[in-house]
Amino acid sequence: MLKQLYARWMYAWETRLTTRDQNRIVRPLEWGFDWLMPYLQDVGLEAEARRLLHAQMDAVSQPGEQADAKALMQAVNRAILADSDRFFGYRMPTDFRLEERAPRLFPTNVRPETLRKAERMEQKARQGRLQPAQFLRFTSPVRTPYPENDTVNARWFPAEPKPGRPRQAMIVLPQWNADALSHNALCSIFNRFGVSALRLSKPFHDIRRPAELERADYAVSANIGRTLAATRQAVVDIRCCLDWLEAQGYEQFGVLGTSLGSCYAFLASAHDARLRVNAFNHASAAFGDVVWTGQSTRHIRQGLEDAGLQQEDLRQLWAGISPMHYYAKFASHSRDAAETAKQVLLVYARYDLTFPLEYSLEVLRSFEEHAIRFDRRELPCGHYTTGETPFQYMDGWYLGSFVHRAFRSLAEECPPANGAANPGATATHADRKSA
Repeated sequence: MLKQLYARWMYAWETRLTTRDQNRIVRPLEWGFDWLMPYLQDVGLEAEARRLLHAQMDAVSQPGEQADAKALMQAVNRAILADSDRFFGYRMPTDFRLEERAPRLFPTNVRPETLRKAERMEQKARQGRLQPAQFLRFTSPVRTPYPENDTVNARWFPAEPKPGRPRQAMIVLPQWNADALSHNALCSIFNRFGVSALRLSKPFHDIRRPAELERADYAVSANIGRTLAATRQAVVDIRCCLDWLEAQGYEQFGVLGTSLGSCYAFLASAHDARLRVNAFNHASAAFGDVVWTGQSTRHIRQGLEDAGLQQEDLRQLWAGISPMHYYAKFASHSRDAAETAKQVLLVYARYDLTFPLEYSLEVLRSFEEHAIRFDRRELPCGHYTTGETPFQYMDGWYLGSFVHRAFRSLAEECPPANGAANPGATATHADRKSA
């Protein structure tokens, strides 16, 4: 009885949090082939994509072309899955730089208390009372129509190295629509362990967000190709951060992602053996399942459903960015060599209405089937309530203690190299398919 009452209370709380923002916009289905054009050219699908773009399809009046577009996008995803190293490959940037500036909030909601917080930070910055922070900036190898989005931003949290230990660093990706302060506290905790951190702004988030948006709508939307492109860019940006860290002399690396950030983190780790420590904070198997069934993406589902798409369509149209298709690739790093074996934490929430529990449990089962060794932690809350007291402290403890243990274990198996890594060492890998 008490368990049922608790569940009802938790679901009600979660629903209040997922429905309080009133600036979610229902956008119509767009196929977005233009966002993938250089890749489509590489895999021989450009001509058909340009024909469909030229036709300026209308989902109601031209159902034949709509069917052609769906078939082509399914072919795009088959091409991605057939050679995902090509899709998530990149040429290493040459313009890495550290930039110092006062941090800003970049809120994604328009609630009065959030806007007041943002204004207080802006005022402190104008008065010189806000301590500047360092940010890694570089041009993303994956380009979009928005230059501000293509300039990658990652707040740098350097730690004093521990004597006798390899230099270690985490890349941290917060949740979808996170403001610019989200997860900074975790980075500071990692610093106490002697672990440096780059807190990466995901595509179309905070300082990378186009001026026309209030929210990070272009990261996940009813534009199928744009969502594929944003995910590709996020994965490539993570791997570029690893290149920069290697050039600074770091030797052991990890990644932590929450919600959408967890998806990005998993895809990056599946394609990059350098990511040994992996913390996935809320996880799901299929990208399309979350968008179709999650409370916080109901506005996206509406646009897709209005155009006649169904859940199974989304599974196929976003198959190339769904973790479920990369379990074997992820597992291969641990199977093939001890020096690339991954340590993994999966955190999920029992009352999650954004990443429904059934899909998180599917990830657990699949990891077991692929012989991926992992730790699991279940939170007695939902997706949004993870950020509320006391659950945020539980989650922080699970994540922080895992990262501490995992890097301590890696340090014991691998003594530090003599001197810093050669900053030019990664130049031989300027064109990376998989590491």
